[in-house]
Amino acid sequence: MSKDKKMVEAITSREEDFAQWYTDVVKKAELIDYSSVKGCMIIKPAGYALWENIQKEVDRRFKETGVENVYMPLFIPESLLEKEKDHVEGFAPEVAWVTKGGLNDLEEKLCVRPTSETLFCDFYKNDIQSHRDLPKVYNQWCSVVRWEKETRPFLRSREFLWQEGHTAHATEEDAQERTIQMLNLYADFCEEILAIPVIKGQKTEKEKFAGAKATYTIEALMHDGKALQSGTSHNFGDGFARAFGIQYTDKNNTLQYVHQTSWGLSTRIIGAIIMVHGDDSGLVLPPKIAPVQVDIIPIQQQKEGVLDKARELAASLKGSFTVKIDESEKSPGWKFAEQEMRGIPVRIEIGPKDIENGQCVIVRRDTRDKYTVAFENVKDELTRILDLMQKEMFERAKKHRDEHVSDARNYDEFKDLLEKKPGFIRAMWCGEKDCELKIKEETTATSRCIPFEQEKLSDVCVCCGKPASKMVYWGKAY
Repeated sequence: MSKDKKMVEAITSREEDFAQWYTDVVKKAELIDYSSVKGCMIIKPAGYALWENIQKEVDRRFKETGVENVYMPLFIPESLLEKEKDHVEGFAPEVAWVTKGGLNDLEEKLCVRPTSETLFCDFYKNDIQSHRDLPKVYNQWCSVVRWEKETRPFLRSREFLWQEGHTAHATEEDAQERTIQMLNLYADFCEEILAIPVIKGQKTEKEKFAGAKATYTIEALMHDGKALQSGTSHNFGDGFARAFGIQYTDKNNTLQYVHQTSWGLSTRIIGAIIMVHGDDSGLVLPPKIAPVQVDIIPIQQQKEGVLDKARELAASLKGSFTVKIDESEKSPGWKFAEQEMRGIPVRIEIGPKDIENGQCVIVRRDTRDKYTVAFENVKDELTRILDLMQKEMFERAKKHRDEHVSDARNYDEFKDLLEKKPGFIRAMWCGEKDCELKIKEETTATSRCIPFEQEKLSDVCVCCGKPASKMVYWGKAY
């Protein structure tokens, strides 16, 4: 077996075992490594560079809407966490506790933050006094800890990176407007930058965030037909404000409770990029998020002038694209396999004959299409090819998503579709929690969201047959 093929043959086929394919890719593409702390991952440079690009683009969009970044402590006193009953009950099974400081027992247990609502509320109760102090539109980039039983890189780990926005507003209307604004921001980011189509909607009462008045979500469909919750935005109403005593004096000098929101996106989105776009050769990264967009691969680089021309080309492209040259002594075939495994959007092949003819070969990662391009036209052609690749990656993902959305009008049809056609199932729902529980217990499918764009598929609930007015997206999920 040639060395060039070993890397790809070490990846399990997506169709054979999707879970193993995913694990193979995150390891072989050197996105993560396993740590000695069970359930926690080491994010390697290639993985962290992806997160940095995500962070940079999302943070830019946040700031355009008036968001300011802050940082809250890692630890939360037990008494503070318990102030909002629904919230603490929702997180209790996943909380990690600190009980000692050095050699001494702590007077009060400290929770390692699973989320920071209580810390922001404790801060806001002193920081907000008047209507002139509002709104507060804060966000923090940090890590959180949730003691998950079953873990998988990026998708579910005991410590993960994320951002959590926490805002306070004078009115219910302002809070709702911010909640939807941030949901739309996440959706636009996923579609425009990550080339991932999403469904926007509201979570059911059963699936909403602990302590929230309403939770909104963007749901994406992975290649294997499972859903992934890819970003959430919560309207807290004044529930947390009442629990923590966050009040302000309005223009009439009357005390009012603030209305709050929270919204978050985490490193789990990297799992979505892998599972939506990847193939049996490894990662396929959308050009707008790829840490390296162009990989220049010299052919017969030991020959005079080849490396010099590759470096000259790289220098001419820097500033317009992120570029690397693979000057290692590996064979060209091995370098091609590595470029494909890492998902670099395009490679440029350049050898003695190419130089002689004043041209190079550009190869797209997603389709493997090859373009022979004169050196003077490389910059313009790269721009065209990368723009086309970004557009077509989104279109392919959307086509796959749309082809895996089915409608069910009764329970037998629902169960049959779940068995035979993985993907989203649209079906009517009566609104009763008992039906949600029955569907989950009998099929493992859950309600993904009540989409903003509603259609009336029938007059009755898919589960119980009672009158129904809400159309819901259902599916098995990560």
